[in-house]
Amino acid sequence: MKKILLIICAAILICGCGSEKLATQELLNVSYDPTRELYTAYNEQFKNHWENELGRGNVTLNQSHGGSGKQARAVIDGLEADVVTLALSYDVTQIKNAGLIRGGWRIKFPNNSSPYTSTIVFLVRAGNPKNIQDWDDLVRDDVKIVTPNPKTSGGAQWNYLAAWEFARRKFDGDENKIRAFMKKFYDNAAPLDDGARGATNRFQSGVNDALIAWENEALLAKKNAPDDYDIVIPSLSILAEPSVAVVDSVVDKKGTRALAEEYLDYLYSDVGQEIAAQNFYRPRNQEILARYSDIFKPLELFTVDEAFGGWVKAHNDHFADGASFDKIFKHE
Repeated sequence: MKKILLIICAAILICGCGSEKLATQELLNVSYDPTRELYTAYNEQFKNHWENELGRGNVTLNQSHGGSGKQARAVIDGLEADVVTLALSYDVTQIKNAGLIRGGWRIKFPNNSSPYTSTIVFLVRAGNPKNIQDWDDLVRDDVKIVTPNPKTSGGAQWNYLAAWEFARRKFDGDENKIRAFMKKFYDNAAPLDDGARGATNRFQSGVNDALIAWENEALLAKKNAPDDYDIVIPSLSILAEPSVAVVDSVVDKKGTRALAEEYLDYLYSDVGQEIAAQNFYRPRNQEILARYSDIFKPLELFTVDEAFGGWVKAHNDHFADGASFDKIFKHE
């Protein structure tokens, strides 16, 4: 009898400790600038999914937002993110290279660990008074634009690459003409904001004629102030694929791996995909995407792999210290 009682007591203690651990779990999602609204809505649904549908105990979900490159650096420097949901795969790769994420992260989740996509469009003043229609118009002498800094913002890198590829096709690969186009582009944009949301806020304050924006940022601005803005779809843009990953070193330390993996996996569920669409990100689920065809207009898109040989090469050629952007911005 004494042995039985000891076994029962031990079982109670073990179960109690397990329940306490589940009840106190916290997760930090370190994300990029324009995803505040997306993850506020998503976290509410995921909390219900984790606590009520799965019965895994209480959870506290925290968010951190900023320019994607700065956010990646913050994680490398010690910000204990359980998951990162950043603007581009290169930023996640940098965290991996720092030893915080294991290799193979891009095949951990579907679609190269990119649960939703976006693209780059132009947000202009209502009525489009400068008649801005395509990338050519952004380098006119009478047009001023707003775009973030590619050295700190992932969205800004998508903007840069979309403009560069347009110029490359326009000028049949003539490097001198491409660089002249890009110099004029950034002459019309200075000063540059640190992140996409900061750029949006500055444009909404009345500065300049056009915002080069994530599609979701432009659609959100139009929703919030329908009489103030119009959206211009350029003839060519880029398929932007924001990336997600579990930060292995953190979840192993905190014991939150199951929570972190479920958090990212649930982005691919019908609920997660609906939330993405409702917040103006293009869902990967084609049936759900089709239901929002009045919002997401078709346009010609290219990928970083197709035009630039992948993100590592794109970074080294254009965004590394002393690479093309630095030379263009400094007029070297």
